[in-house]
Amino acid sequence: MNKSVQSKNRVVDSSTAAIPPINFTQLRFPKVLLLLLLCATTVAGFLWLPPAVAFRNPGLARIVVFHVPCSIVASIASGVTLWYAISYLITRSSMDDVKSRVSAELSLLFWVLTTVTGAVFAKAQWGTYWNWDIKQGAIVLLLMIYAAYFALRSAIIDERKQAAIGAAYSIFATICVPFLTYVLPNSTEDTLHPKGTITTKEGLSPEYRIVLWAGVLGLTLVYVWVWRQHVALDEIRLKLAARRSARRAARISGFVVTETE
Repeated sequence: MNKSVQSKNRVVDSSTAAIPPINFTQLRFPKVLLLLLLCATTVAGFLWLPPAVAFRNPGLARIVVFHVPCSIVASIASGVTLWYAISYLITRSSMDDVKSRVSAELSLLFWVLTTVTGAVFAKAQWGTYWNWDIKQGAIVLLLMIYAAYFALRSAIIDERKQAAIGAAYSIFATICVPFLTYVLPNSTEDTLHPKGTITTKEGLSPEYRIVLWAGVLGLTLVYVWVWRQHVALDEIRLKLAARRSARRAARISGFVVTETE
C-alpha cells in the first residue's frame, strides 16, 4: 500500500506546476513614480490650485479634484468587473471569476471614498454632510447594490454556483452605474450638484483640470496595482487548494487500489 500511495503522490507532484513566487521588487521604480505622482497631486490640490470663487467656500472647493477622480476610478473598476463577469460566463474560468470579484471589491471601496469626499464637499458648500440630493440618494442605492453582491456570494456555498450567480448579478450592478451616476441626476434640474463640470470647458479652469486628471491617472494606477496583487494572491490560493485536493485524491485512490488487490 505504501508503494502505491508513494507512486500516486509522485505522479501528482510532477504533474503540478511549481507556483512562482511574487517578486514584489519587480515594479519598485514604477511604484516610486506613482507615489511621487500622488504626492504631487495632493500638494497641488491644496497649495497650487486657486480658490474657486463661484462656490460658497472657495478654498474647500478644491476637494472636487479628489472627489471626482474617486468616482471615475470607481466606474472604471465597475467596467472591469463587467468585462470579467461576461468572460466567466463564456469560459467558466475560475480566474475570470477572481478578477471580476476583486474588481468589484475595489469598485465598492472607491464608491465609498466617493461618498465620503462628496459628504465633506457638501458640508463645506451646502452646510450639511447629507442633503438627500438626487445624486446622493443614487449613490446610496448604488452602495446597497454592491453590498448585496457580496452578501449574495457569501450566502452560496457551491463555488461554481457562487461564481455564476455573482457574474450575472455583477452585470446588473454595472449596468446600474451609468444610470444612477449620470442619467438619473441629469434628468432633473432639482439638484445641488453642478452640471457639466467635466464635460464642458466652462466647468473647470485649466489648473483644476490638470490636477483632476492627474488624480484620475494616479488613482487608476493604484487600482491596477492593488487589483493585480490581489488577483495574484488569489491565484496562488487556488493553486494550493488544487494541489491539496489532488494529493488527497491520490491518497484515497492508492488506498482503495491496494485494498482491492
